[in-house]
Amino acid sequence: MAIVKSELIKQLKKSFPNFLSKDLTKLVDVVINEIKSSLKRNEGCELRGFGTFRKNIQKESIRRDPRTGQKVNVSSKSVIKWKMSKDLFKKLNNE
Repeated sequence: MAIVKSELIKQLKKSFPNFLSKDLTKLVDVVINEIKSSLKRNEGCELRGFGTFRKNIQKESIRRDPRTGQKVNVSSKSVIKWKMSKDLFKKLNNE
């Protein structure tokens, strides 16, 4: 199950009981908005110990619709690439 923003704020509240919930909500919103705005400016975003976010342009291509089998032309679009840090990789793989 994925964690939602409200659950993240609850976990932060447990870890930092001296902070108000509305302040933690603002903090999470600021971090998310800064990641979004840096990606909009075609800049990367690096969170040390977690990973990096980069904006990538996916080229125009012809693909197949799995329901009908027909070929479909897909225009180019922006996608977000995420690469985990070495620290996170080691923690996930018990190294």
